[in-house]
Amino acid sequence: MAPSSERLFDSLGHFGRFQACVYFASVFQAMSCGIHYLASVFMAVTPNFVCGIPGNVSSVLFYNTSESSIEDTWTLWTSTENYIVVQLENGEIWELNQCSRSKREVSLDLTYEYKGNKSIFSCSDGFLYDDTKWKSTVVTQWDLVCDREWLAKLIQPTFMLGVLIGAVIFGDIADRLGRQRVIWFTSAGQFLFGIAVAFTFDYYSFVIVRFLLAMVSSGYLVVAFVYVTEFVGIKARTWASMHVHAFFAVGIMVVALMGFLVRTWWVYQIFLSIATLPFILCCWMLPETPFWLLSEERYEDAQKVINIMARWNKVSTPCKVSELCLFQQDDLVSVRTGDNDMSSTKKHNILDLFCNWHIARRTITVWLIWFTGSLGYYVFSLSSVSLGGNEYLNLFLIGAVELPCYIIACIGMDKLGRRNTLIPFLILSALICVLIMFIPQDFNVLIILANMAGKFSIGVAFGLIYLYTAELYPTIVRSLAVGSGSMMCRAGSVVAPFCVYLRSVWIFMPLLLVGIMALLSGILTIMLPENAGKPLTNSLVEATEMGRNKKSCSGKRTPQHTVVRLEKIEMFGQETVSTEK
Repeated sequence: MAPSSERLFDSLGHFGRFQACVYFASVFQAMSCGIHYLASVFMAVTPNFVCGIPGNVSSVLFYNTSESSIEDTWTLWTSTENYIVVQLENGEIWELNQCSRSKREVSLDLTYEYKGNKSIFSCSDGFLYDDTKWKSTVVTQWDLVCDREWLAKLIQPTFMLGVLIGAVIFGDIADRLGRQRVIWFTSAGQFLFGIAVAFTFDYYSFVIVRFLLAMVSSGYLVVAFVYVTEFVGIKARTWASMHVHAFFAVGIMVVALMGFLVRTWWVYQIFLSIATLPFILCCWMLPETPFWLLSEERYEDAQKVINIMARWNKVSTPCKVSELCLFQQDDLVSVRTGDNDMSSTKKHNILDLFCNWHIARRTITVWLIWFTGSLGYYVFSLSSVSLGGNEYLNLFLIGAVELPCYIIACIGMDKLGRRNTLIPFLILSALICVLIMFIPQDFNVLIILANMAGKFSIGVAFGLIYLYTAELYPTIVRSLAVGSGSMMCRAGSVVAPFCVYLRSVWIFMPLLLVGIMALLSGILTIMLPENAGKPLTNSLVEATEMGRNKKSCSGKRTPQHTVVRLEKIEMFGQETVSTEK
C-alpha cells in the first residue's frame, strides 16, 4: 500500500470506531455470499425415487417385506439397483425401477423374484419420490432424474460460472463508478434475485435467475474485500482481510441450519435470502472510500469522509487532502524513476506476468495455488453432505472449521511468513486426502473429522493466497496479478462440482485429484520468495530481484507541473475543513 494511505491511517487510526462499524456492516453481507454459494447442496438434492404407476396400488412388496404403500418402503431402500414390486387393483403386477418399469405377463402370485416374460415401459407417468427428508427439491419439482439428470448436475457449475463473470464485471465497474454504488447494487441484487429464485416457474428460469444471483454475489464479495481493505490501516489489514472469509464460512453454517429446519426448497430459499435483509436497510449509509474519491479528483467528498472518520475516531486534527495528494505525487515519482523503461506510462497486460522466466514461474505457481485452493475448498464443502451420518451437521462442521483456520493463518503469516505457512498446509491437505482413502467407510465419525482437517488445511492456504499474491508483484501489475489469480480461483470453483460428481466413477476420485494438485502446488511454492516484513515493490525489476537483498536508490523530486494543482488542493482542503466544523 502506498505511503499516502498509511499517512491517513497514522492520522485517523488503523482500526478505530469508524472502521469497525464500516467493517462489520460490510462483511455481515458476506454471509449471504456463503449462503447462496452453497445453497444448492440441499436445494438440489436427489432423493430416492422410482417410476410412477399407471393405477391404484393394492399391495407393495420390497424383498420379503410387504407394505401397504410405497412410502413405507423408503426406509428399507439401500441402493439404486433396488426395485419395488406393486400389484394394482386390476390385478396387474409391476416392477418399478428408477428409470423404467416393467409389467409381468403372468400375474398369479405376488413374489419379489420373477423369471417370466416382462414388458418394459418408460416412466411416462412421472416419478415417485422419497419425501421423508425433503418435501420438495428442484429435482422433484421438475423431474431432473434419469435422462434429465444432467440438468441437475449443471445447477452448481452454472452458478459458479456466474461467479466468475460477476467478479470480472463488477470489479471493473467498482473501479469506474466507485465501491459504494456497486455495494448498494449487489446487496439489493442478492436479496431480490434470491427471492426471485423461489418463484421461478421452470428449470430454465431457475438457472437464469440463479446465474444473475451468482453474478451479484460474486461482485459483492470482490468489491467488499477491496472496500474494507481501503478503510483499514496496515496494522489491522491482515486480520481484517482474512476474516472477510470467516463471515463467508458463517453463511455456510446458516445453510446447514436452514436446511435442517426447512424442507421445502422454495421456502428454504426465501428464508436464506431474508437472512441478510437488515444489511439492505442500512447499506445506503456506507460512505465511499476516500482513496477512490481521490483517484477521481473528488477532493471535497474525500475531505468530508476523512472528517467523518476523524469525528467517529475522536481525532481533533484530521489530515488534509492536500497532504495525501503530496504523498501520492512522491509515490508517482518513485515509480517513474524506479523503472527505467518508463513502465508507468505503459499500458500493462497479462503478458507482463510472463515478462521473464522468474516472473513467469512465479505466475504459474500462484495461479496453480489459486486454482487448487478453490478446487479443494468447494470439493470438501460440496461433498460433505455425502459423507454419511447427519448431512446437516456435516456441512455445519465443515463451515465452522474455517473460523479457527483463518486465525491460524494470520498467526502463521506474522510468525513464520507467507511462504513458510503456505507450504506445510498445502502438503498437509494432500496427505489428508490420501489418509481418507484408507479409512474404512463405516467409520463415519473418523471420515468426517478427516474431511474437516482437510478443509482446515486447504482453507489456510486459500485465505493466505489473496494477500501473498498482492505482495509478490509490483505496483504496476499488482491488480492485474490478483485479478488473474481470482480468475483461476473461479475456474477452480466451476470445475469443483464436476469433480464431486466423479464419486460415481470412484468414491475417492475427487480426493485423489485435490491431493495431487495440493502436493504439486506445495512443492512449487518452495520456489516462491518470502516477503514477510518487506516493502512492496514498484517495478518488475524490483519484483524479479525480490529475495536477493539487492537495493537501489533513486532521488525523488516532485514534478513542477503538479505544484499549482497541489496549491489549489491545499486551499480547497482548508475551506472544506472549515465548512465541516
